[in-house]
Amino acid sequence: MLNLERLRVLHAVATTGSVVGAARLLHVTTSAVSQQMARLEQETGAHLVERQGRGIRLTEAGTLLADQAAELLAQVERVMATMAQHHGEVTGDLTLAAFPTAARGLLPPALRALRSRYPDLTVSMREQEPSEAIPAVRRGLLDLAVVEDWIDDPLALPQGLEHRTLLDDTYDIALPQDHRLAGRSTLSLADLGDEDWITSSNGQLCHEWLVRSLKQARITHTAAEHPTQIALVAAGLGIAIIPHLGREPTAAPVRFVPLADAPRRRVFAIWRSTSAARPSVGVVIDALIEACPA
Repeated sequence: MLNLERLRVLHAVATTGSVVGAARLLHVTTSAVSQQMARLEQETGAHLVERQGRGIRLTEAGTLLADQAAELLAQVERVMATMAQHHGEVTGDLTLAAFPTAARGLLPPALRALRSRYPDLTVSMREQEPSEAIPAVRRGLLDLAVVEDWIDDPLALPQGLEHRTLLDDTYDIALPQDHRLAGRSTLSLADLGDEDWITSSNGQLCHEWLVRSLKQARITHTAAEHPTQIALVAAGLGIAIIPHLGREPTAAPVRFVPLADAPRRRVFAIWRSTSAARPSVGVVIDALIEACPA
C-alpha cells in the first residue's frame, strides 16, 4: 500500500517544482524529501523524477501519480475538515494572505480578535498580491487569502475555490492641498487628463484601471504602498487614486476628493472547497467580516 505521507511529498514536489521548494513547504530537510521520493519509487517500481538541467522534473509516471495524489489528498482534507466540524473545536494552524491595503486595514483587528477568542488556533499572515495568493490557495500552500477585483470586471476563480465578499471599497483622488482642483467637491476623469499621476506598479489593480480608463495618463512616479504615494502627492509631484480601505489619517498637506466615475473594487476571501467545513476557516472569515469598516 502506498504511504500517504510519501504521496504528500510527491504532491509538494509537483506543486513547487523542486525538492527545495517541497522541503520548504513541508518544513523538512531536502534530504528527507529525497529519501521519501526514493522510497516511493521503490514502492511503485517506477522512476518518478528525472534530472532537468540543475533541477528535476516529473516523469510521465510521476505526473500520473502526482495527479492521483492530488485527488487523494483533497479527499483526505475534506474528511479531516468534516471531522473537525463534527468535533466543533477551533484549533490548529491556519495560513492567511492578504494584499497590502487589506493586510493593513483588515487583518490587525481580525487577528487580534481571533487570538483573544481562540487561543488554540494559530493564524500566520503574509502580505501577498492576489496573482500569487490565488494559486497558492489552490495548490494548498495557503489556507485562505483576501483578494480583490473590480466589481464591473470580476475575477474568474479556479475550480475548487470558494469565496465570500467582505466589502466593496471606493476610491478618492489625492491632490496637493494647493492644487487648482483641491477645492472641488467631486472630480471626474475628464478633469484630470493633463495631470501627472502617481500610481502602483504595472500589473496591479489601480495601475491597470488608470491605464485602461485614461489612456493618455502621464505616470511620473510608481510606488507599491499608498502611504508612499500620498507622501509624493504631498510633495506636489502629482496626483493619485487612493482607496478608502487601509487609509490612515494623515497630517500631510493632501486633499482627498471623491471621483464621480471612480472604480469600485470587491474585497473577498477565498479558500478551498475541500477545507470549507473546517471550523477554523469559518471563524477567520467571520473575524474578517467584523473587521470591515462600517
